[in-house]
Amino acid sequence: MNTLLPTSTAGSLPKPSWLAQPEKLWSPWKLHGQELIDGKRDALRVALMEQQLAGIDIVSDGEQTRQHFVTTFIEHLGGVDFEKRETVRIRDRYDASVPTVVGPVTREKPVFVEDAAFLRRQTKAPIKWALPGPMTMIDTLYDAHYKSREKLAWEFATILNQEARELEAAGIDIIQFDEPAFNVFFDEVNDWGIAALERAIEGLSCDTAVHICYGYGIKANTDWKKTLGSEWRQYEAIFPRLRESGIGMISLECQNSRVPMDLIELVRGKKVMVGAIDVASEIIESPAEVAKTLRNALRFVDADKLFPCTNCGMAPLPRHVARGKLEALTAGAEIVRRELAA
Repeated sequence: MNTLLPTSTAGSLPKPSWLAQPEKLWSPWKLHGQELIDGKRDALRVALMEQQLAGIDIVSDGEQTRQHFVTTFIEHLGGVDFEKRETVRIRDRYDASVPTVVGPVTREKPVFVEDAAFLRRQTKAPIKWALPGPMTMIDTLYDAHYKSREKLAWEFATILNQEARELEAAGIDIIQFDEPAFNVFFDEVNDWGIAALERAIEGLSCDTAVHICYGYGIKANTDWKKTLGSEWRQYEAIFPRLRESGIGMISLECQNSRVPMDLIELVRGKKVMVGAIDVASEIIESPAEVAKTLRNALRFVDADKLFPCTNCGMAPLPRHVARGKLEALTAGAEIVRRELAA
C-alpha cells in the first residue's frame, strides 16, 4: 500500500438499530431467515460506506455479520455443543456461560469466506478481516474433550489456517487474529501461544496481524484496567517473542491507556497498528490528540511501518460517536502525514 500512515479500525463498528440493539455488545439479531441474511449484507454496506466517508484507508466489514467476535466463528464448527453450557472465567476477569467442546473440533465448511467475497465486490480498497486467535478461542469455551489448553489451541490453529487461506483467496489483504488473551496468559503465550498463531498463518502470502488490546469499553474490562497501576507493561512480557515470530503486524492499545510508548521498541522492524482512538469513552478525540499519539509512536516505529488504528472494536458505541472517532483518526493521521512530507 502506497499511502503513508494508512488508517484502519481494530474490528467492530456499531450495528444499525434495525439489525441488533444499539450500544450493546453481542446483542441478539432482530431479523430472521432471509431477512437476516439480507439485513447483514445491508449493514455491511453501511459499515463500508461509513469508513469510506470518514476516509479510512484499510476497510473492514465492521463485523456486521457477527454477533460475537469469537463464538460466531466457533458456532460453525463441529465438536462444540452450544446447548451444553458451563460457567468459566474469561481472561481471569469475569464469569460467562460458554459452550462445551464435546468431541474433535472440525470445520465442515467456510465460515466468513462468502461475506469476505461480498465485501471484496463492494470496494477496491485494501481489506482487513479479523478472526479470533487460538488462545482467545480456548479461553471462551469449556473443554470436556481434549482437556488440554495447548492441544485444543493447536487444533483451532489448523482450522483457522484453513479459513485464512480461503479468505486470502477471496481477496482479503490483511488477516488479523484477535488475541486479547495474550495480555493475560504470558507464560502460555511464550510457550505455545505465538507458535499456535504461526500455525494459523502458515502458507499465507497476505499481510498478517495480531490484535492485542485491553478489551472493549465494558465494565469488566474498565474495572480490570483500574487494577493495573500507573503503567500497563503487559506487552513487555510477549513482545520479544512476537518480534521473532512470522506475524507481520502488531495491533496495540495506546490512546488514553497507560501503556509506555517505548514498549514498541521491543518489536522494532514489525508493522505496528497504533491504537490512537479510545473505545472506552464516548468523548471524540480531536485530530490534534490523535496526531500527538502518532508522533509519540513515531519515536519507536518507522513511519512506513506505522498504521493508525483504534484501540479495539467500537460495537458498543453510539453510531454518531463511532463516526466522529473515525473522522478524527483520519484527520489526525493527515496532520502527521503533512508534517512528515515537510
